[in-house]
Amino acid sequence: MSLPGTHPAPKIVPGFVGAVGNTPLIRLRHLSEATGSEILGKAEFMNPGGSVKDRAALALVEDAERSGALRPGGVIVEGTAGNTGIGLALVGLSKGYRSLFIVPDNFSHEKTDLLKTLGAEVRRVPPKPYKDPENYQHIARRTAESIPDGWWANQFDNTANLAGHYRTTGPEIWEQTEGRVTAFTASIGSGGTIAGVSRFLKERNAAVRIVCADPLGAAMWSWFKHGHTDIDDGDSFAEGIGQGRVTQNVAAALVDDAYRIPDAIGVEFVYHLLRAEGLYLGLSAAINVAAAVKIARERGPGQVIVTVLCDGGARYASKLFNPVWLKEHGLSPKHTDLGFLSAL
Repeated sequence: MSLPGTHPAPKIVPGFVGAVGNTPLIRLRHLSEATGSEILGKAEFMNPGGSVKDRAALALVEDAERSGALRPGGVIVEGTAGNTGIGLALVGLSKGYRSLFIVPDNFSHEKTDLLKTLGAEVRRVPPKPYKDPENYQHIARRTAESIPDGWWANQFDNTANLAGHYRTTGPEIWEQTEGRVTAFTASIGSGGTIAGVSRFLKERNAAVRIVCADPLGAAMWSWFKHGHTDIDDGDSFAEGIGQGRVTQNVAAALVDDAYRIPDAIGVEFVYHLLRAEGLYLGLSAAINVAAAVKIARERGPGQVIVTVLCDGGARYASKLFNPVWLKEHGLSPKHTDLGFLSAL
């Protein structure tokens, strides 16, 4: 029995894999009060590996184990910008697999250094577009094929990714909001989160609004708004999101609308969430929250909007929380109140 005013102690879980998921929804008080709607963040940074990608990693590995594609003593191989690799490395350690990751060398060293700390082999390669044979994803596939017992996770086109979110993230959101959720916003990396959650929520209530939050330069806004991926309208420093093609996971997503969220707005949200809510988060989480506020303002008060707080800010400390870097890139936050909301 819990003491008055305390929360029940969490149950005992079977190791790392048992701790993945069942993250709380955090009410973002100031943004909720400003919009007249409930703005709720799914605290995916509280997963044991520190990000929403723990869910995808676990789903991918367990699906491969069931199919026999990943056998005892095997090597997990993936092309990853960081968080999926961290999740895969930790799931691998908990299950006795080695890991090897191909990482574009324009992503944060905090993530790749952590991968090495976790015992993974990391190969940094020059960034190339997906159509180039030297794109990091293609290199990962060839690498897995060349290794005895190598298994390519293929997070972008392996729909075990979205199936994991359909089984876990979607039902959690539905239960936590007691079925009152009216909208869900998420950015797209592989597409697994928005695809799995959208399919589950739409099955429960077709009126739930699903919105893609896309940074500048990414192709998903173009895809959902215009049916093609041709529009290139800028660039973003957001890591792990900003997909340039329609992956198998993206193709399964049930998306109603898409918003462009510039980095400058995202950074304002990063610092608002830190200073007003005590949440130390990355840029992708802030972009997601910005989209949640945008739909709240467009559709009016009384909504229950859920978004994804993807990961913590520590993995971006050298850039996002570095005043010199922010100033050099014209991204220094300008507001200490909610004045930046007028730019949405």
